[in-house]
Amino acid sequence: MKYVVVSGGVISGIGKGVIASSTGMLLKTLGLTVTSIKIDPYMNIDAGTMSPLEHGECFVLDDGGEVDLDLGNYERYLNITLTRDHNITTGKIYSQVIERERRGDYLGKTVQIVPHLTNAIQDWIERVARIPVDESGLTPDVCIIELGGTVGDIESAPFVEALRQFQFRVGVENFALIHVSLVPVIHGEQKTKPTQAAIKDLRSLGLMPDMIACRCSNKLEAETIEKIAMFCHVGHNQVLAVHDVNSTYHVPILLNEQKLTGFLTKRLELQKIKLSDNMKTKGAKLYKDWSNLLTKHDKSFEKVTIAIVGKYTHLHDSYLSVIKALEHSSMRCSRKLEIVWVESSDLEPSTESASGDNKVNFHKAWHNVCVADGILVPGGFGTRGTDGMIAAAKWARENNVPYLGVCLGLQIAVIEFVNNVVGIKGSTSAEFDESASEETASVVYMPEIDKDKMGGTMRLGLRPTVFQKGTEKTAIRQLYGGHESVPERHRHRYEINPKLVSQIEEKGLKFVGRDETGSRMEIFELENHKYFVATQYHPEYISKVLDPSKPFLGLVAAASGILEDVLKEDLNASGAF
Repeated sequence: MKYVVVSGGVISGIGKGVIASSTGMLLKTLGLTVTSIKIDPYMNIDAGTMSPLEHGECFVLDDGGEVDLDLGNYERYLNITLTRDHNITTGKIYSQVIERERRGDYLGKTVQIVPHLTNAIQDWIERVARIPVDESGLTPDVCIIELGGTVGDIESAPFVEALRQFQFRVGVENFALIHVSLVPVIHGEQKTKPTQAAIKDLRSLGLMPDMIACRCSNKLEAETIEKIAMFCHVGHNQVLAVHDVNSTYHVPILLNEQKLTGFLTKRLELQKIKLSDNMKTKGAKLYKDWSNLLTKHDKSFEKVTIAIVGKYTHLHDSYLSVIKALEHSSMRCSRKLEIVWVESSDLEPSTESASGDNKVNFHKAWHNVCVADGILVPGGFGTRGTDGMIAAAKWARENNVPYLGVCLGLQIAVIEFVNNVVGIKGSTSAEFDESASEETASVVYMPEIDKDKMGGTMRLGLRPTVFQKGTEKTAIRQLYGGHESVPERHRHRYEINPKLVSQIEEKGLKFVGRDETGSRMEIFELENHKYFVATQYHPEYISKVLDPSKPFLGLVAAASGILEDVLKEDLNASGAF
């Protein structure tokens, strides 16, 4: 097993996840089987209870694991399926060590950070790195490990020490380190001192960088590369210049041009790994397909505008997978994507009646909704801004504007439809009003849900959705290639009230996809509409660069006016590897 660790210095949020994903993708183009692990040094067990406005999106895996958003990057770039154990947190590690201590596993010894905690981290990495993560079922050849946070932070210290020891446990020929650092531009001059200081700190902790990925807004000047190489004690070929590019999907191309794979092949002796001709061919095809997709997209000039009407729009990372699914779909449709962010509370009448900035925000928000080619209402929790979402869904339905609702977006659209078409005025969700009547509420608690314990108690993970009889010609089923059922990932506590389903369907809103029992509504599609679709699950979680999420593809295609053309394609053929 080969291990490539990606760490970061100077500041957080400079793209370690993208560089780790891009490195793994490039290694995969060689025909290697690649997996990834993300280390998060926070005390939470997982990301399930963290606010999207503080931490960004909570990504959900097949096994129901609620994990860091970077695992979404790994799955999208590498076309792999990870488990909850591929996300290591301080909370998980401490819990495991404490449980072992309580069982007496340490035979009366004083339990310490070193060696017990650091050994637990190393054991976890070695165990999880060997889990097969793709359709081949093979043990991975290479594991990419991203160390979250910034080297030098107090919470990262046990993990840094564990990795220092780990390089000797597995052998230096099986361990490489890429350190990502910021090169700021001050008054037009690229400054290298922050990177020099970061590498000095890293070396003092016992980790030696094999490559330094320098993040900069501009291309690195030759003088800058020379200075970093000299004062950080690495060769020029070990300094990667990662400047801002058109999109994050260009980063693998950028790294490949700087011979990243050549260096890692030599450093980790990757040529000694025996690969079948089939794997090599698939790897070469992956790079070719990726490059062709980007070239085609870069040459496209037609634009499609999608309004995302949400409640966490102040931090776009809250909807990272939604953004990526839209990007994948726009590339497939050869369209330049323009996302217009609409804070849902700005659409509410109370904002219009206010004065000053609030009133301006109201008119601006409605202008953005009205001129958008398509409208998307993503997932969320709580009552804030839901009236604005309902208003946006009503606009899309009445004006034949393509609409996609995800999770809460499905529930919102049903509430609007029940009130304004079915005619049950005041119908709402049990989430918004706990006293809502079980007979007339559009959305109710799922009976199996724990209403008190919050962490990990939702309906989570991969579950099948079964298309109903007579739905063969619906747009959403055709987008899924006509399959009888589709597996998708869920994360919700509430469901459509089964007592109202027959009344809703009589008015033209058809629940074309349901769970295995037929009692839980999973997909709806409105009759006689350009594209008015919603899903209870989160289709964005399994969208891939070369294989876009089908509901998102339908939204972008309909908003671009090419849905019929897309439906004629072979949508069962995936370009992903």
